[in-house]
Amino acid sequence: MASLTESIMSELADGTACFEFVDTTDNSAFSLPFASISSAFSGLRPKQSLPFARIARGGQARQGTSQALKKVEHFTVRRIVGDGRCMFRALVQGMALNKGMNLNSTEEEQEADQLRFAVMDAICRSDKRRTLYEEALIAITVEESLKRYCQRIPNSSFWGGESELLVLSRMCSQPVIVYIPESEAKQAARWGTGYIPIAEYGSEYTKPGKDRKARKPVRLLYNGSNHYDLLI
Repeated sequence: MASLTESIMSELADGTACFEFVDTTDNSAFSLPFASISSAFSGLRPKQSLPFARIARGGQARQGTSQALKKVEHFTVRRIVGDGRCMFRALVQGMALNKGMNLNSTEEEQEADQLRFAVMDAICRSDKRRTLYEEALIAITVEESLKRYCQRIPNSSFWGGESELLVLSRMCSQPVIVYIPESEAKQAARWGTGYIPIAEYGSEYTKPGKDRKARKPVRLLYNGSNHYDLLI
């Protein structure tokens, strides 16, 4: 059975879904503290208004090409090892590069595992900390029980995705933008070689705060087949 994320990615590819950026100052549109590609959050109201990338599915998607799909960007792809850690590997490598560092394969693996353990600690080992990541909890429990999730996440082959990005973007104060290849979206030119942003997490961290500097986003490329590479 396909996961929620896989189903949405499939709908993007066949043109029955598209993404749009929502002005969250408009009370007629729901919004979240973090952008999300999950439809699991409908009905929730945020405590604050921040940019949100909303998916349109079915009839909504056929009304026209979304603004998000019109925004094609170009980057260099840095290939990431597909060992189950790819999302975590891509994220740690991207954060390192933003600091002028380049992790070797061993360092990348070790740091990726540390991120996975950090998510496990936040979600599975502390009821108090878990409440800080309500959006991630909803995304997790839409697809499986929290107990089952916590049984799986200690494994090194655990696949990271939206739920983990919701946690880590906040935990690390790190903005993250997820892209798909332009060629994967039928509403874009099939022969295009660019990349389309489909979800953004922690966008508030791109601006300086009271006790932090502005952060450069890490740009991840999702290929639609449970793999992430890094865009630089």
